[in-house]
Amino acid sequence: MTTLELSLSPESPGSWLAVCEEARLTPGRGVAALLPDGRQAAVFRDRAGRTYAIDNRDPFTGAQVLSRGLVGSADGRPFVASPLLKQRFDLETGRCLDDDEVTVTVFPVRRKPHN
Repeated sequence: MTTLELSLSPESPGSWLAVCEEARLTPGRGVAALLPDGRQAAVFRDRAGRTYAIDNRDPFTGAQVLSRGLVGSADGRPFVASPLLKQRFDLETGRCLDDDEVTVTVFPVRRKPHN
């Protein structure tokens, strides 16, 4: 089995948080993970098996819904579209593809195999 872990702080690269077993992720769908500071992360696995994590908060509405969005790609870039207003967020950079002034936090993800 493999556990997915998120890095919570670029300033503390050694600080990783286990969020779920990789097998619990359905390709093309997201799950929400509660973080120790009360924020939520939206964790995704795409159909090619790559994993991503971004802030779950939709910056346009304030709702914690990005984990429920539609996963797709535009010009080879993976994105999630908010289920509310449909803005698309790049899963690698956090940049909103529909408004260059808006971004969401991206959390580095790693796989940790265990027996």
